Amino acid sequence: MQLLRIILAVVALSLASFSRAAEHDAAHAAAAVEQAGHEATAAAHEAHGEHHGLPAGAVKVFSLGPVVITNSMVVTLVVTLGIVIFAQLVSRNLTPVPSGLQNFAEWLVEGMYNFLGEILGPKLVKQMFWFFGSIFFFILFTNWFGLIPGVGTVGWSVTNADGSHEFQPWLRGGNADLNMTSAMALLFFALWIFWALKANGPIGFLKHIFAPGADGKGFMKWFMVAIFLFVGVLETLSILFRPVSLSFRLFGNIFAGENVLEAMMNVVPWLSWLIPLPFYFLELLVGLVQALVFMLLTAVFTLLICEHAAHDDHGDEHGHDDKAHGHAH
Repeated sequence: MQLLRIILAVVALSLASFSRAAEHDAAHAAAAVEQAGHEATAAAHEAHGEHHGLPAGAVKVFSLGPVVITNSMVVTLVVTLGIVIFAQLVSRNLTPVPSGLQNFAEWLVEGMYNFLGEILGPKLVKQMFWFFGSIFFFILFTNWFGLIPGVGTVGWSVTNADGSHEFQPWLRGGNADLNMTSAMALLFFALWIFWALKANGPIGFLKHIFAPGADGKGFMKWFMVAIFLFVGVLETLSILFRPVSLSFRLFGNIFAGENVLEAMMNVVPWLSWLIPLPFYFLELLVGLVQALVFMLLTAVFTLLICEHAAHDDHGDEHGHDDKAHGHAH
């Protein structure tokens, strides 16, 4: 059941990148970046007649009616399809004693479940693992898929108005597109608000932000209220900035890594197969670390707002343990 929920969430994450408005904004941003750097790269264009490096924005591959399909979205769909096929192979012949692919899949899911359980507690991880597990595996496999030879390096050339040529890849790393990372960050932000209201209620949610410790009597009470109101405003700004920091952190690391690999391939063309190798293995590690960082940050943000429920859960667990010990005696 946990595996099925993860697969459904991964599909939802992939579909979250289908935002025409976001793609339109990204195209304008890419055009602005390209225009700003045009004068600096004019000499290189004249010397080589070609633009090196990944474009700042995703490139349109085809359209399905009003929906624009970019090269980054193709990668996310391929990754999602791969995860779904893997899940189908795993769940086709389930056995009480797992072996082969079933054993590997259960090891992945149970290991991540236990890891998050140490952070969130048994109650919260049971409610929220479907999201955090999906985020981790989806980001990890999307990052690693972007390192497959041909992704970002095989494509077509477009002639610009000034006569220069710009390379546009057929496939592009899914998380090297700000649309994808922003969609995941905004999806988490919406779920975070839902979980916060569910755990604390509207009044408790506001009190958690603006008056977490405004107790006492007389003048000291109102003094603490004023202090925590000011701190609450700062906390609100921090909360609103979280989707920005989450999306740009993941996008920046993956986009920079792919450009480093592309640059290393062009340092010495006849050694393009050798020079990028150390950076390639480094990017494998970066892909894993960034998936962990995104998942851990979202999990910690959730724990901080739902810590009351987590503490109650730990208290209930200890109470059950005490009762068990009492019955044993």
